[in-house]
Amino acid sequence: MKITRATVIVTCPGRNFVTLKIETDEGVYGIGDATLNGREKAVVAYLEDHVIPVLIGRDAHRIEDIWQYLYKGAYWRRGPVTMSAIAAVDTALWDIKAKAAGLPLYQILGGASREGVLVYGHANGADIGETADAVGRYRDMGYRAIRAQSGVPGVKGAYGVGKGGLYYEPADSALPEETVWSTPHYLRHAPKLFERLRAEHGEEIELLHDVHHRLTPIEAARLGKDLEPFRLFWMEDCTPAENQEAFRLVRRHTTTPLAVGEIFNSVHDCRTLIQEQLIDFIRTTVVHAGGITHLRQIAGLAALYQVRTGSHGATDLSPVCMGAALHFDLWVPNFGIQEYMRHTEETDAVFPHAYRFENGYLHPGDTPGHGVDIDEALAAKYPYNPKQLPVARLTDGTLWNW
Repeated sequence: MKITRATVIVTCPGRNFVTLKIETDEGVYGIGDATLNGREKAVVAYLEDHVIPVLIGRDAHRIEDIWQYLYKGAYWRRGPVTMSAIAAVDTALWDIKAKAAGLPLYQILGGASREGVLVYGHANGADIGETADAVGRYRDMGYRAIRAQSGVPGVKGAYGVGKGGLYYEPADSALPEETVWSTPHYLRHAPKLFERLRAEHGEEIELLHDVHHRLTPIEAARLGKDLEPFRLFWMEDCTPAENQEAFRLVRRHTTTPLAVGEIFNSVHDCRTLIQEQLIDFIRTTVVHAGGITHLRQIAGLAALYQVRTGSHGATDLSPVCMGAALHFDLWVPNFGIQEYMRHTEETDAVFPHAYRFENGYLHPGDTPGHGVDIDEALAAKYPYNPKQLPVARLTDGTLWNW
């Protein structure tokens, strides 16, 4: 089965998505997500100028060989642009292979390891009361696990607090919005949020929280210890992980479970974290970590050390990535949880999909392939609209981690 054509489709049904479509001489095609939030056009150029020309004529079934060719053959390895482009190719090829076999992707990967994929939603509010109410609404929708974020007194534009509704999208301006951050205010406030949530919603619901790389290791350790009485499912991205060894300090001081990895691009970014059991959940994604082929390697390493998966699933990943992730989640033995931020109705129309939500779980469906398609005519009605993520500064003006 030879690759005859590959095209990049850029669309913005509420936010920007980049999709790669690979076609074959047998009429079977596959699609992959190539979205890199705020840097979408960089991946488009990488695909169109450097990847697509070397794909034409290759055997679409040789997924591993093509992955190695794109990774090793470029010489300049890793990085979010390269790995997102490779992931788009890899996802599309897995889609083709499963379609050619007439099977849902999870069956090609090895079959289901569970009946459904536990997911968590995002509850947020301008203050603790609003967040507590939002958690209640998510419970009413059937969620068993909920990430909770709250506005912080004295902090302008606290991370994770949307501007309304279910669709939190931080990349919302052509130039980066500047927000203000205060670690002392946040460290005093966050434990109060979870004290309220446990008092109001009890012990049965799983609660998660994203620190979004804002703390130093010792500050993260302090927060983890302060949150222990409220038994979080995890504390996410508590400190920047470029220095993987920093998590040793956090681990020594708290038993709050730790999750990290949404901005990782390869197994090398998390090898120390996994091998030293410094984290409990690895959050690498299909689109940013080189596709299903490489994500399997990361999960395999993690399984040796009792680290579970918890893949990123925000709205900056298209339904194509979500569909592929759910097939991966249904198969992977050491699954933990899947983030699930609902897309807008416009996005769902552009990307018709087979996955469905029920009683706190998602199922990818049994459509051959990964179960997500793209309506190219509808996609063309939503042209690219430049948007960038915010930046954060401390109260004295120092640029900080957003």
